[in-house]
Parts: sequence; C-alpha cells; structure tokens
Amino acid sequence: MRWFSFAEVVTDATSKFRKIKASDYQSEGQYKIIDQGKDAIAGYTNDKTLISSDLLPIIIFGDHTRVLKYEDTPIALGADGAKALKVDSRFANTLYVYYYLRTIKLKDAGYSRHFKFLKEIAIPIPLKDGVPNLDDQIRIAHLLGKVEGLIAQRKQHLQQLNDLLKSVFLEMFGDPVRHEMGWERPPLEKLGSLNRGVSKHRPRNAPELLGGKYPLIQTGEVSNAGTYITSFSHTYSDIGFAQSKLWPSGTLCITIAANIAQTAILTYEACFPDSVVGFTAFEKEAHPLYVHGLFLFFQKILEKNAPAAAQKNINLEILRGLEVPKPPIGLQQQFATIVEKVESIKSRYQYSITQLDALYGTLSQQAFKGELDLSRVPLKAAGTTEGMESAEEINHKIHEQHKPEQA
Repeated sequence: MRWFSFAEVVTDATSKFRKIKASDYQSEGQYKIIDQGKDAIAGYTNDKTLISSDLLPIIIFGDHTRVLKYEDTPIALGADGAKALKVDSRFANTLYVYYYLRTIKLKDAGYSRHFKFLKEIAIPIPLKDGVPNLDDQIRIAHLLGKVEGLIAQRKQHLQQLNDLLKSVFLEMFGDPVRHEMGWERPPLEKLGSLNRGVSKHRPRNAPELLGGKYPLIQTGEVSNAGTYITSFSHTYSDIGFAQSKLWPSGTLCITIAANIAQTAILTYEACFPDSVVGFTAFEKEAHPLYVHGLFLFFQKILEKNAPAAAQKNINLEILRGLEVPKPPIGLQQQFATIVEKVESIKSRYQYSITQLDALYGTLSQQAFKGELDLSRVPLKAAGTTEGMESAEEINHKIHEQHKPEQA
C-alpha cells in the first residue's frame, strides 16, 4: 500500500461541464441532473450539450454539503457547489476512490467551501510489483458495494413493512380523517388520559440533573423511534428525577413541540419533558397501538395547523379534544396483534442492518489499511455480477481465515 496525494490521483473536471441552473431542472427527461444535494437525482434535462459522457465514471462532490456521489451513466451537472472529480485510471479505480473518500471526516465549515480540505488528503493505493494494483481495488470496491447493497435492501424491506402496516390499518379501520367507517368519534381524552411530561427545573439541561439511572426521552428520540422506543441517550440523576415524573412501559409518547404529533410507545419506565405528552389508554376503550396508528394519518394535519412562535407547537387541549374514530376494542386488539408480529420481523431486519453496518466499517477500515486478504474475493467482470458471492459468504471466509487455532 502506498499513499498518493489527491492531485496525483484526482483531477477537478468541473469546468468540462456546462452547469444547469436549478430553475431549469425538469421533473422528467432523458438525462438525470446530479447536484450537491442529498437527493440521488436532482432533476432531469433533454439538453444533450450538457452531457460529458467521455468523463465517465465520475465522482460528484458537494463543495458546500460534503455529499459524495458516484455516477457511471451520462449526467448533467447541477448548479453552483457541485464538483466533478475525474480519477486517473492509471492509478486507481473510480469506485474504489469513491468508497475511500466516504471514509474521510472533513472539517465542517458550515455553508462554506470544503473542496480545499478534500484536496489536502492522501489516497491509499494497493500495489503489485511496485505498480498500482487495479484488480485489488476493484475487488475492494465490489465487496463494499455488496455490503452496501444488502444494507439498502434491508432498509427497503423495513419501509415495505411500514407501508404494509398502514395498508392493514386502512383495510381494518378506513381512513380515520375521512371517517369512512362511521364509528363514534369521541375526543381522544375519552380513550385514555393525556398529560404532559414534567421538567420543572430551568435550564432543563443543567449538569446536576443528568447522569443517573432514570431514562430520559427527548422529542427527537420519539420522532426517530418508529413504533417502539427501545433506547435512550440521556438519563436523569436523583436531582433530575425529583423534578420530573416516571412514566410506565406502554405509555404512548406524543411530541407537541418542534416535532409535532410524532408518536412512539415506551418499552421501559422513563421520564420525558413537557414537550412530550404521555397517553395512557383506558383498557376497555383503546389500544395504544391503534392510537399510534391513528397519528399516522392525523400527524400532518396537526403539524400544518400548529401555531408557530420560535418553533411550532400544539397544546394539550388540542390533543385532548381531537375527535377520532372509536372502533370496537376487539378489532383494535386484532390490529395490535398484527403490529406486534410485523414489529418482530422489523426488529430482525434492524438487527441485520446493525450487523451489516459494523461489517462495512470493519471491511472498509481493513481494506484501506491494506490488511484485508482479498485472495478469495473473485474479480468482478466489468458490468456483471455473475459468479459473485454474497457479502455474508465473503465475510464468513474472511473470518474463517482469521480464526485462532485451537490449542
């Protein structure tokens, strides 16, 4: 492995493109437009003069956003901030360089230029007989791509399962906003008790309040949890707990500030601040999983109508008075049973994603240090995946090679 300067391996080819303004992006067209934004495709164009096919494959770098993209089909380059980087094929494989650049943690200079920092890095190039080993670079890129593809596949499966639950809810209960089933529509407070979390002390993040044994749930953790809250990043000390309140497992948490009407269910006892409302279902009136499903449909309405001061928020009385359909409790429980089964499947997919993320990090670190044995990784034929093994199979082989010998 030898380190080459960025300038030896990569050329700034941005000037070879005639950039297209955001106002000229189309919703469909023959050629995709790639810019520095997070979206994979920013728009489309039919203007062939904007395309530079001879530069493919190409790496796109967001000078402001630090976003990296790899493209091997004809593209147009988006407006200001997108850099087109051409890799010298004598030294390196473009996809290999792309994966390496993604491991670099560039300094965050805000909405400033970051290419100046990227140009300062060096790139590790595996050698064979003193010259760049392109075959091993292709193997590394393909191996990382395989794992990345599996991660994307698992995430797609998770989204499909979420869509399935929403579809099942509609089939069983109809659209609750349109009141399609004609059930009684009591206010939400008739289905369970609603009360705000407690955080009396100001400032809320005073050091003496934190660092104890009592889990503390914030609005962001509710928003990002999905159906169940299974982890936490902060805790209250005894002092923090004394000015708060402990909510039981099974409480439906509803955000009322910043993130509006996002919901998730506690799986352990926890505290939360007054920016979160706790809903405790009345046993014969509602199931928390049914109420969680209701908010999939009411969330956007509540968010849209939330008054904005420094940040959007809704008050407790709005939630208490929210009129919602009340189907038979038995039907709600049937839905809850389905949700629990789907959540079990989702947890397995999520565990797989966690494992694959760890695998990707390990393989990436070893590969770019020259510590990965690639002898059993087949060389990918250009444009094909025939004969390629899965990432799990390759990982198994790698770990078999590094097993300690039995005494």
